[in-house]
Amino acid sequence: MRVTKFTHSCLRVEGSGVLVMDPGEFSESSALDGADAVLITHEHADHLDVAAVTAAVARHPAMRIFTPEAVRPLLSDVAQAVTTVTAGEEFEAAGFRVRAVGGRHAIIHPYVPVFANLGYLVTDGGSNFYHPGDSFVAPGEPVETLFAPMNAPWATIAESLAFVREVRPERAFALHDGLINERGAAIYGQHLEKFSETTFERAAPGSVVLG
Repeated sequence: MRVTKFTHSCLRVEGSGVLVMDPGEFSESSALDGADAVLITHEHADHLDVAAVTAAVARHPAMRIFTPEAVRPLLSDVAQAVTTVTAGEEFEAAGFRVRAVGGRHAIIHPYVPVFANLGYLVTDGGSNFYHPGDSFVAPGEPVETLFAPMNAPWATIAESLAFVREVRPERAFALHDGLINERGAAIYGQHLEKFSETTFERAAPGSVVLG
């Protein structure tokens, strides 16, 4: 399994097929090239670029999109490609086994509505990794590689650190890092490297982090 980290929260996973996760408006549209399946954690634009995903389906009509039910209306132009999933559901996407986790976005503020959000635990039968979307919900089973939110309106570095320590992965990489400048990322990264009890790295966009 080969995993490439794109900008912000987008991952491209290559094995027997190509799986793309959270191709948002901050991410490179090239992540979708040749994708067999796409996983969307939730409806926010930094995780779902509707135009880019719609164009990708036009190029590759066999592409499948897996999302929470709340995302379906945004993809009405490619409804035939969309399959909705719920927390706890297991399914296959692009040759990978996936389990949906959680169900709710982290709280931004009591005045802000709580959105649907699914994390995804992905395995190729030999190794696994976890992408939580915009949440700190642990998957409840051992995780080899964790993609941990680094900065967000709904997150503090203390929460990110606690999340990594709760999951206890073999290694962790920064996720949701497109909202922070390099100075901030360096400071946050120092805490995560020092106190997370695992190896932690912030990878540059386009970096192969697994495989």
